[in-house]
Amino acid sequence: VQLQASGGGLVQAGDSLRLSCTAFGLDRAMGWFRQAPGKEREFVSVISRRSSRTSYSDSVKGRFTISRDNAKGTVDLQMNHLKPEDTAVYFCAAASANPNMLYAPVRATSYTYWGQGTQVTVSS
Repeated sequence: VQLQASGGGLVQAGDSLRLSCTAFGLDRAMGWFRQAPGKEREFVSVISRRSSRTSYSDSVKGRFTISRDNAKGTVDLQMNHLKPEDTAVYFCAAASANPNMLYAPVRATSYTYWGQGTQVTVSS
């Protein structure tokens, strides 16, 4: 299984970016995580299999929006009002298989497949 993340870049504080992850055929909860230099990987957002449940970290709530298009096999992360502290490598990930349609884990250990990451840099 290959997850391909794209959409990262260098932007200024207050700008927006849209990350996209291609995960065609994966009927699983999908999440976004990020890792800043010298820090551990942290949860950003997750969306359940049929988009019935989403969750966000407190640091991005109200600024980021996760969505998915199962027909296209994509999971997007719209990031608005970016801050310098959002600078990190962003990873998309597919959760372990679970029959619960509301399954939307926030722990990295609950994820089976990971993309290669895309760099987001926000300058002040």
